[in-house]
Amino acid sequence: MTKAPAKKTILISNDDGIRSEGIKSLAAAMRRLGTVYVVAPDRERSAAGHSLTLHRPLRIEDLGRRTYAVDGTPADCVSIAVNGILPVRPDIVVSGINKGSNLGEDVTYSGTVSVAMEAMLMGIPSFAVSLAGRDNYDFRASAAFAVKLARHILRGGLPKDTLLNVNCPAVNKIKGHRITSQGKRFFSENNIVEKLDPRGRKYYWIGGDMLRWEGGEDTDFYAVSKGYISITPLHLDLTNYSSIKELERIRL
Repeated sequence: MTKAPAKKTILISNDDGIRSEGIKSLAAAMRRLGTVYVVAPDRERSAAGHSLTLHRPLRIEDLGRRTYAVDGTPADCVSIAVNGILPVRPDIVVSGINKGSNLGEDVTYSGTVSVAMEAMLMGIPSFAVSLAGRDNYDFRASAAFAVKLARHILRGGLPKDTLLNVNCPAVNKIKGHRITSQGKRFFSENNIVEKLDPRGRKYYWIGGDMLRWEGGEDTDFYAVSKGYISITPLHLDLTNYSSIKELERIRL
């Protein structure tokens, strides 16, 4: 008699917050694969990066149906979920679906990607999913692809010390997927907006318009711009190995 496969445990988080339509769509789709737990920030934490909350206690709200809101960062949510909330260790961690892309150097700021990073550091297979749109978000195609990718990872795993950063184009017909490298984007030089509040005090907004991006046909930007889903393998070794020999010649 063939033994039935063990039911999988899937942890979902994000940086758009527990009430985001993206995380609701992702969780609903992932329930086809097993038992889903959703542990996410109680509000939007976009661009939180891989930060942890160390200066105050964290509070958790049980919202029912294995869904929990945490008053902390995306990385906090993974740590608390794995070490405190879930009754078993998750088989996979999936982050998203983010409203907007996480391309190029976005990965260094993205709370969405940091969820997958934190899981990878714990030895749990993980990936982040973003929808490269600006409005009228339709998460159905990206959620369906996330299920396919999660199923593949649950069967065969991922390379050691690797997480995946997935970006889906917001188009009516996706052409397929490509394995990509990170491109590089260039913003306008003046990305700080200075204004005065009603009391005459200065305040600032950080942000700028993207002027262009660089990289060949193997980059994430190129794939998404051509209607393909981009899958970029990432790891956390930031060493610039090509510069080591040059720097070894320095005499201090």
